[in-house]
Amino acid sequence: MLRRFLALLLPALVLTACAAPLKPETVADKTTAPSLGACYQLKPSDTDASSNTTPAISCSKPHTAQTFAVGTLPASTGKAYDSPGHGKWIFPTCERAFERFLGVDESLAMRVQLSWAWFRPSERGWKKGARWYRCDLVGGSSDATAYAALPGTAKGLFAAKPPEQWLKCAQGATVLKSTKVACTQPHNWRAISTIKLGDPKDPYPGDRVSEVRSRDYCSDSVGAWMNYPVEYDFGYTWFHEAEWKAGNRRSICWAKTNR
Repeated sequence: MLRRFLALLLPALVLTACAAPLKPETVADKTTAPSLGACYQLKPSDTDASSNTTPAISCSKPHTAQTFAVGTLPASTGKAYDSPGHGKWIFPTCERAFERFLGVDESLAMRVQLSWAWFRPSERGWKKGARWYRCDLVGGSSDATAYAALPGTAKGLFAAKPPEQWLKCAQGATVLKSTKVACTQPHNWRAISTIKLGDPKDPYPGDRVSEVRSRDYCSDSVGAWMNYPVEYDFGYTWFHEAEWKAGNRRSICWAKTNR
């Protein structure tokens, strides 16, 4: 009788041991969209992920990110969680909202020490039917290794005189090998303008054409900004086909200066 009881009990014990406990629901699992204007303490490693589980905090506390746009991904971007159509659609959507939120135009948006990241629901939330997106302003460029604290709210930050602490400068022998810094830090390069290389529907003109047009325009633009000195140094940051496909159509012009 005892053997029979143990034989019946053993499978039950095995099943109990193998059953994984349900994970608590996170903010990324919810089907309701995040709150517009919410603030977060994010790191660059957080913005590399597709979804984010960091809880929102009061914007009166130190924070490095603020949500400036929320919405729903349209069905046209694809049904799959990792559909590339999501990213193609979100780039112009978040970029335009980013510019409106800060009070910058398309050119100045590329010359600030601020950028944005976007998040979608977790795969768990996606399976439950969530299709929201959230665009977050972050206190640093897209290649930053750490984010700076944002003001209580960054809305309208550039509506008046652009704050030097959020303008993009660089320190290095060349722009290519420089470290991008805020213009309140020691620097010898300043981003002063951009050149538009094409319209949204234009095909990529090619690396050589993009570089030459950027170089020629930036030479004239920097010369004018420096009041046409006899000699001056300038640099330019131009982008390749991958960035073009993502929606970027501009190159950045840099003046060698300490102001």
